[in-house]
Amino acid sequence: MTEPQITLYRLQACPYCERVVRTLNRFGLEYQSRYVEPMHSERNVVKRVSGARSVPAIIDRETGVTMSESANIVEYLEGTYGEGGA
Repeated sequence: MTEPQITLYRLQACPYCERVVRTLNRFGLEYQSRYVEPMHSERNVVKRVSGARSVPAIIDRETGVTMSESANIVEYLEGTYGEGGA
């Protein structure tokens, strides 16, 4: 089994993270969730991959994109995988 192309770094019960999850599901995209530490100062794994400790953050290995901020991620997913995308 191959690993999904998209990795989502998220918090449990985070409304911004859930917004991204709903968008991923709407487009039928497979993704891997990585739950991170609730304490902002301890999210070093997110900082290593995205340059910031904020979540949600995604890595899309298909396109080489890494980004955070739910509105930006949703816009990216819609543009890349929505009707105007691939």
